Amino acid sequence: MRFRDWLVICIALLPIAVGCNSNIPETAALELTGFQLRVVIVRTATDPFLQRFTLTMNVQGRGDCRSSTELFPDTGYAGRRNVYLASKGRVFVVGQYDARVIDTQNCQTSLAEFRHLDRDVIFLGSFDQDQDKHWKYVSARERPELPFEKR
Repeated sequence: MRFRDWLVICIALLPIAVGCNSNIPETAALELTGFQLRVVIVRTATDPFLQRFTLTMNVQGRGDCRSSTELFPDTGYAGRRNVYLASKGRVFVVGQYDARVIDTQNCQTSLAEFRHLDRDVIFLGSFDQDQDKHWKYVSARERPELPFEKR
């Protein structure tokens, strides 16, 4: 093949390459300075073409307080996690299909049933992707709480 033929093929394949998911982990973080707590959710693509991601939540608190847990994976635009401040210094990280409770005193994270979550909470923000599909934390000041779609 001549150079011109290779150039035409490369230009034709460019949109496919641009549309691919990168398997480079994307990190979004929330700092709760009053509790000396940092919550980080790392999103990593598992498919080059489909919206499929693993989500790992890392919590770091006072001293050597640390924990890590795998969240329910994003299997197609279901990766958003709303974050709430609850009573007794607990933080809720709620997704479409799972809810985690973080104890800010010992950084322990536990899986909770939706019906057992407190209703009197303060919405802090969301871990979500922006319009360019980049993973980030969006505070409640930047965007109001979005409900989850019923499926």
